[in-house]
Amino acid sequence: MFYPVKYVNYLVTTMTVTQAYQSILVQPQGRLDLQGGKALEKQLINLVANAQALLSVDLAHVDFMDSSGLVALARCLKVARQNGCRLVLCNLQAPVKLIFELTQLDAVFEIFDNYDAVLTTVEKVKVVA
Repeated sequence: MFYPVKYVNYLVTTMTVTQAYQSILVQPQGRLDLQGGKALEKQLINLVANAQALLSVDLAHVDFMDSSGLVALARCLKVARQNGCRLVLCNLQAPVKLIFELTQLDAVFEIFDNYDAVLTTVEKVKVVA
Protein backbone atom coordinates (compact mmCIF):
# COMPACT_ATOMS: atom_id res chain seq x y z
CA MET A 1 0.00 0.00 0.00
CA PHE A 2 1.37 3.43 -0.96
CA TYR A 3 1.01 6.50 1.21
CA PRO A 4 1.91 9.54 -0.89
CA VAL A 5 3.16 12.60 0.93
CA LYS A 6 3.86 15.81 -0.91
CA TYR A 7 6.61 18.16 0.24
CA VAL A 8 6.78 21.57 -1.36
CA ASN A 9 9.77 23.87 -1.57
CA TYR A 10 8.37 27.09 -2.96
CA LEU A 11 11.79 28.42 -3.95
CA VAL A 12 12.91 25.77 -6.36
CA THR A 13 11.39 22.35 -6.58
CA THR A 14 8.52 20.09 -5.64
CA MET A 15 9.11 16.61 -4.26
CA THR A 16 6.68 13.76 -3.96
CA VAL A 17 7.60 11.08 -1.43
CA THR A 18 5.89 7.70 -1.52
CA GLN A 19 6.55 5.01 1.07
CA ALA A 20 5.66 1.35 0.80
CA TYR A 21 6.98 -1.18 3.29
CA GLN A 22 10.77 -0.73 3.38
CA SER A 23 10.94 1.26 0.16
CA ILE A 24 10.73 5.02 -0.36
CA LEU A 25 10.32 6.71 -3.74
CA VAL A 26 11.31 10.38 -4.00
CA GLN A 27 10.29 12.29 -7.13
CA PRO A 28 11.86 15.76 -7.23
CA GLN A 29 10.64 18.18 -9.88
CA GLY A 30 12.30 21.21 -11.37
CA ARG A 31 15.91 22.30 -10.97
CA LEU A 32 18.60 20.66 -8.87
CA ASP A 33 20.90 23.65 -8.59
CA LEU A 34 22.31 25.25 -5.43
CA GLN A 35 18.92 25.80 -3.76
CA GLY A 36 17.16 22.73 -5.16
CA GLY A 37 20.15 20.53 -4.35
CA LYS A 38 20.19 21.69 -0.74
CA ALA A 39 16.44 21.09 -0.40
CA LEU A 40 16.74 17.60 -1.88
CA GLU A 41 19.79 16.77 0.25
CA LYS A 42 18.00 17.81 3.45
CA GLN A 43 14.93 15.73 2.57
CA LEU A 44 16.91 12.65 1.53
CA ILE A 45 19.15 12.71 4.60
CA ASN A 46 16.06 12.88 6.81
CA LEU A 47 14.63 9.86 5.00
CA VAL A 48 17.92 7.93 5.15
CA ALA A 49 18.09 8.50 8.90
CA ASN A 50 15.06 6.19 9.18
CA ALA A 51 17.27 3.40 7.75
CA GLN A 52 14.83 2.20 5.14
CA ALA A 53 16.07 -0.68 3.02
CA LEU A 54 15.66 1.13 -0.32
CA LEU A 55 15.52 4.79 -1.28
CA SER A 56 14.79 5.45 -4.97
CA VAL A 57 15.18 8.90 -6.49
CA ASP A 58 13.16 9.26 -9.70
CA LEU A 59 14.68 12.12 -11.72
CA ALA A 60 12.12 12.03 -14.56
CA HIS A 61 10.89 15.54 -13.80
CA VAL A 62 14.26 17.15 -13.11
CA ASP A 63 14.91 19.43 -16.06
CA PHE A 64 18.23 20.89 -14.89
CA MET A 65 21.07 19.74 -12.65
CA ASP A 66 24.40 21.40 -11.96
CA SER A 67 27.36 20.45 -9.78
CA SER A 68 25.46 21.47 -6.63
CA GLY A 69 22.80 18.87 -7.42
CA LEU A 70 25.47 16.24 -8.03
CA VAL A 71 27.19 17.06 -4.73
CA ALA A 72 23.87 16.81 -2.88
CA LEU A 73 23.18 13.36 -4.34
CA ALA A 74 26.75 12.20 -3.62
CA ARG A 75 26.47 13.30 0.02
CA CYS A 76 23.14 11.49 0.34
CA LEU A 77 24.66 8.35 -1.15
CA LYS A 78 27.46 8.47 1.43
CA VAL A 79 25.01 8.90 4.32
CA ALA A 80 22.77 6.16 2.93
CA ARG A 81 25.64 3.69 2.77
CA GLN A 82 26.71 4.59 6.30
CA ASN A 83 23.17 3.85 7.51
CA GLY A 84 22.81 0.58 5.61
CA CYS A 85 20.35 2.09 3.14
CA ARG A 86 20.45 1.47 -0.61
CA LEU A 87 20.05 4.67 -2.65
CA VAL A 88 19.32 4.27 -6.36
CA LEU A 89 18.49 6.67 -9.19
CA CYS A 90 16.08 6.13 -12.05
CA ASN A 91 14.52 7.88 -15.05
CA LEU A 92 17.45 10.17 -15.78
CA GLN A 93 16.63 12.50 -18.66
CA ALA A 94 19.27 12.95 -21.39
CA PRO A 95 20.85 16.20 -20.07
CA VAL A 96 21.02 14.87 -16.51
CA LYS A 97 22.32 11.49 -17.65
CA LEU A 98 25.05 13.24 -19.65
CA ILE A 99 26.23 15.07 -16.52
CA PHE A 100 26.53 11.76 -14.66
CA GLU A 101 28.47 10.24 -17.56
CA LEU A 102 30.84 13.21 -17.97
CA THR A 103 31.65 13.24 -14.25
CA GLN A 104 31.83 9.42 -14.21
CA LEU A 105 29.36 9.34 -11.34
CA ASP A 106 27.33 6.86 -13.36
CA ALA A 107 29.88 4.30 -12.12
CA VAL A 108 29.28 5.31 -8.49
CA PHE A 109 25.46 5.35 -8.39
CA GLU A 110 23.09 2.51 -9.19
CA ILE A 111 21.13 3.94 -12.13
CA PHE A 112 18.04 2.30 -13.62
CA ASP A 113 16.01 3.14 -16.72
CA ASN A 114 12.77 3.38 -14.73
CA TYR A 115 11.23 2.63 -11.35
CA ASP A 116 9.84 -0.73 -12.52
CA ALA A 117 13.42 -1.84 -13.23
CA VAL A 118 14.36 -0.89 -9.66
CA LEU A 119 11.52 -2.98 -8.24
CA THR A 120 12.33 -5.92 -10.52
CA THR A 121 15.96 -5.90 -9.38
CA VAL A 122 14.96 -5.69 -5.72
CA GLU A 123 12.58 -8.63 -6.13
CA LYS A 124 15.33 -10.71 -7.78
CA VAL A 125 17.66 -9.95 -4.87
CA LYS A 126 14.97 -11.02 -2.37
CA VAL A 127 14.40 -14.31 -4.21
CA VAL A 128 18.13 -15.10 -4.30
CA ALA A 129 18.68 -14.15 -0.65
